[in-house]
Amino acid sequence: MDLLLDKLYNTNELSRDELLYVLENLDERHAHKLFDYARKTRERYYGNKVYLRGLIEFSNICRMNCLYCGIRSGNRKVERYRLSEEEILECCREGYALGYRTFVLQSGEDPWYTVDRMVRIISKIKKSFPDTAITLSIGERDDDEYRAFFEAGAERYLLRHETASRSLYEKLHPGASFDNRRRCLAVLKEIGYQVGAGFIVGLPGQTRQDLVEDLLFLKQLNPHMIGIGPFIPHKETPLGSAKRGTVEDTLIMLALARLLVPDCLLPATTAMGTLHPRGRELALMAGANVVMPNLTPVWARPKYELYQNKICIGEEAAHCRSCIERRINSVSMEVDMGRGDHYKFRQKRDKFA
Repeated sequence: MDLLLDKLYNTNELSRDELLYVLENLDERHAHKLFDYARKTRERYYGNKVYLRGLIEFSNICRMNCLYCGIRSGNRKVERYRLSEEEILECCREGYALGYRTFVLQSGEDPWYTVDRMVRIISKIKKSFPDTAITLSIGERDDDEYRAFFEAGAERYLLRHETASRSLYEKLHPGASFDNRRRCLAVLKEIGYQVGAGFIVGLPGQTRQDLVEDLLFLKQLNPHMIGIGPFIPHKETPLGSAKRGTVEDTLIMLALARLLVPDCLLPATTAMGTLHPRGRELALMAGANVVMPNLTPVWARPKYELYQNKICIGEEAAHCRSCIERRINSVSMEVDMGRGDHYKFRQKRDKFA
C-alpha cells in the first residue's frame, strides 16, 4: 500500500487494478497518509488558499426525473419557485458587497430560462460586475446555447457526470442519455469553459469498481473542477429509504481525485457538512480548496432541497460568509475572495496581464 500511495503522489497515476486495490485495502494509517499527500499536492498548486464562490440557486423547477433528487419532476410535494432577473442581480449585488468575485448560478433543468433569458442575465451581471467570474450549473443544453452563454460572459460550467457506470446511470436517470452527458462535457471543454465534472459516492447499487471508473474518467477528462459528494436520500424520491453514503468514503474519493488530477479545483460540499458537523473542514484536510456559501434568498433556500436536512438554509448571506471563514481558518487555511481561477487559467491571465 505504501508503494502505491507513493507512486500516486509522485506520478499522479495508478492503473485500474491498483486503484481497486487501494479502495479494497486502505486502512486508517494509510488513509492519513493519503490525505497528507492530497494536502501537499493541493499546496503545490494553490498554497493554503480556499476560494469562496457565491451560490445562487435561482430555480428548483426541473424537467428531469432522477431517482435520487428532491427536486425531480416527479416530486409533487415541492413548492416550486423561480427567481426573476432582478432578484438574481440583487443576490449578486449583495454577494459583491460581501467580497465575492465568483457567482455560481445553479438551477434544475428549467426550460423557462431560455437561451435569450440566460444570455440577458449573464450579460447584466458582467456589465454590473466586470471583475467577477460567472459559473453556470444548469444541466444539459444544446451546443449553440453553451456557446451563447460563453460569448455572453460565462466562463465556467459545472456538469457532474454523476457516475461512470452506464448501467447505473441509466437506472438512476430515466429518459437521460449516458453518452450525451459525456458529450456535453467534451463540448464545454472545446468551447473554452473551465469545466467541472464529478460524481456521487454511495449511490444504491454502486460498487468499488464503479468508483474506480469514476476516477479513471476524471483522469481522462482532466476537468478544471471536480465535485464529489455523498449520496443523501430524500424521502419524496424512489430512493428515500436507501442507505446514505458516508463521509469516510467521500473523503477517500476526494483525496484520490486530488492526486489523479492534481491541479483541479475541488469543493468541500455542503452535503459533507450535512452529514458531519465538521464535514467541510475534513474535506479541506483531504485536499479540497473551494467552498460555496449560499447567496440565495433565505425564503427560497428550503425549497431547493436536493436532499434532506441540508445545512445553512436559514442563515443570511453575511452570516454564512463569516461562519465559513472561521471554519476555514480552524484548519489553518485562508479565505481567498478573488476569482479563484484554475491554475492554468490563472497562469494564462498573469502572462497577459
